[in-house]
Amino acid sequence: MIAKSELIINEDGSVFHLHIKPEHLADTVVLVGDPGRVGMVSSFFDSIEDEGQSREFRHATGTYRGCRMTCVSHGIGTDNIDIVMTELDALANIDFATREVRKEHRTLRLVRVGTSGAIHADIPLGSYVLSNVSIGFDCLMRWYGNIDKINLNGYEQDFLRFMDWDAAGLPHPYFVRSSEKLTKLLSDFTIPGMTISAPGFYGPQCRVLRVPLAMPDMMEKLEAWRYDGRRITNFEMESSALAGLAAHLGHDATTVCCIIANRYAGESNTDYKPHVMGLVKGVLDRLAGF
Repeated sequence: MIAKSELIINEDGSVFHLHIKPEHLADTVVLVGDPGRVGMVSSFFDSIEDEGQSREFRHATGTYRGCRMTCVSHGIGTDNIDIVMTELDALANIDFATREVRKEHRTLRLVRVGTSGAIHADIPLGSYVLSNVSIGFDCLMRWYGNIDKINLNGYEQDFLRFMDWDAAGLPHPYFVRSSEKLTKLLSDFTIPGMTISAPGFYGPQCRVLRVPLAMPDMMEKLEAWRYDGRRITNFEMESSALAGLAAHLGHDATTVCCIIANRYAGESNTDYKPHVMGLVKGVLDRLAGF
């Protein structure tokens, strides 16, 4: 039995942070950072059966072209993904009445739809990058056991050596692969990517305003590194924890982002809503089988 202190269940039977009840969670989940974007996603639904919000965690469950879906906002950062992924799995795989893990595992399909900055000139603004591999600069997954179960050790060791990482005194990143099923499902309208999940928007993504970086030439090195025919494509702040926790918990998960800035070219687009709406529609169609 899982103690009340470890899994907090609200008086109405919903999980602590998300305020979702087990019966209102669909097998297909669309994740977004901005709570306001839940309304954008659910506006495509044919019907809505449940919706609500607690802090930055807003949700809506409904049906899109015959496929039952839940959309959940997670806010910014892998620390929030730790909350969201753990509580979604609890809703799916823990009996709230007995506080015991269910004997039959329920697998969720989770796609995070976000925005991102590209680091190469040939990845244009408005394009969609699918995070086939995520690089966790955040260190979240190192707080959990069995890191070797999910970590691509060959990637890590080559990256540390090429970057001269330890000389800068930085914590070791981890490398985790997205769900192959979802990668195949979404590959026809996306650019394959290797995505850095950074634990901040400024310094950890090589932005310098008034505080210098621990590795001043990091951006140039990130642009130059290659492994197994892959290159780093973009920065965002959540994909590594999503892919890592999903792999540990037995779910299918991936991240696909609309590129709204190009760091190499020094360009950005603040009027990106139409591109994000196109990405949402593309993801929903493929999740529903259309």
